[in-house]
Amino acid sequence: MFTTLDQFLAVWQYESDATQHLLDTLTDASLAQPVAPGYRTLGRLAWHIAQSIPEMLARTGLHVTGPGEHDPVPATAAEIAGAYRTAAASLAEQLRTHWTDATLEETDDMYGERWSRGRTLDVLLMHQAHHRGQLTVLMRQAGLPVAGVYGPSLEEWDETGMEPPAI
Repeated sequence: MFTTLDQFLAVWQYESDATQHLLDTLTDASLAQPVAPGYRTLGRLAWHIAQSIPEMLARTGLHVTGPGEHDPVPATAAEIAGAYRTAAASLAEQLRTHWTDATLEETDDMYGERWSRGRTLDVLLMHQAHHRGQLTVLMRQAGLPVAGVYGPSLEEWDETGMEPPAI
């Protein structure tokens, strides 16, 4: 859990940049890639990641600019990537403007539980990382290159001239 805004904002910069890089790789054709019949598509999953930022933080009283919780999935990858970019930047700006380190100890009703705002920021990151992992699997299924987030992807091993790990 975060105890200072600077701690969160440093992590958020890295994590949101990593997510943005993946979203910027999506193509319009890839958005229809499903997990399995009857499950979310790549586009729906990417859109959910973007929607979650304003939705979750609205529960704390912040007004993060971004897609609404019930807004339909856009038809283009560029719209999804742009919406995420806006929401990620707006979150950082809203935190710098409206919260202090002491604010992180305040609690809010989050999905029927009481969470400190520091915990809410932690959950936001974990939620995004969880769905980002799902996103990379669907990107592979759609034939897109995948960037490493916490280590090199197979493509990145090849680019560095290093021997990739055995499969």
